Amino acid sequence: MKPKFGVVVFPGSNCDHDAYYALKKIIGVDVNFLWHKDISLQDSDIIILPGGFSYGDYLRTGAIARFSPIMNSVIDFSQKGGKIIGICNGFQILLEAKLLPGVLLKNKSLQFVCKDVYLSVENDNTFFTKGLNKNEFLKVPIAHGEGNYFADEFTLKSLIENDQIVFKYSSSDGKINDESNPNGSLLNIAGIINKEGNVLGLMPHPERSCSPVLGKNDGGLILNAIVKNFMN
Repeated sequence: MKPKFGVVVFPGSNCDHDAYYALKKIIGVDVNFLWHKDISLQDSDIIILPGGFSYGDYLRTGAIARFSPIMNSVIDFSQKGGKIIGICNGFQILLEAKLLPGVLLKNKSLQFVCKDVYLSVENDNTFFTKGLNKNEFLKVPIAHGEGNYFADEFTLKSLIENDQIVFKYSSSDGKINDESNPNGSLLNIAGIINKEGNVLGLMPHPERSCSPVLGKNDGGLILNAIVKNFMN
């Protein structure tokens, strides 16, 4: 049976409909919107916290959304092993909710960055990436002003030792260096999972790159892998 997705909608979310369309119309799974003031996850198997500017990014990105009523249900869901994906602003919210370690700072350039980037698959043995190939390179867009991943030395060591770094920014020929890093993230980090392996946060937008009509389908590889892994 295919999974049922729930896309949380916060005031200021602007990629919720992108995620809904990608999942419903392109991937072909059941999906519902989940309003931030509700507490029911509507029996969703997988929760997506979408990109955007929740609460206008006031105070700090994700800081207010973290206290929305539905987040108590999302946190409880995660503690029971429920699968959660935070994309861009959703990643920021997961960090604020302490479901993932570290923080996201302003881009090193201090400018909003919107462009296609290449991702290296660093861990192909997670619920979210089985079916992809390690060191495979995916072309996926980013659009953010605060995507500069930062953590202390102890946290970075833990991420490495537990194989929690799932995606890194790379060049088109697979080089992971400063030139391929769009925001200054430590270790070129683009996406990580928690130690338990059921919560993924990533800055790039797979839902914006899963349509052959757009000439972009690499994000669809990620979404399809998630669906297939649930079914297996």
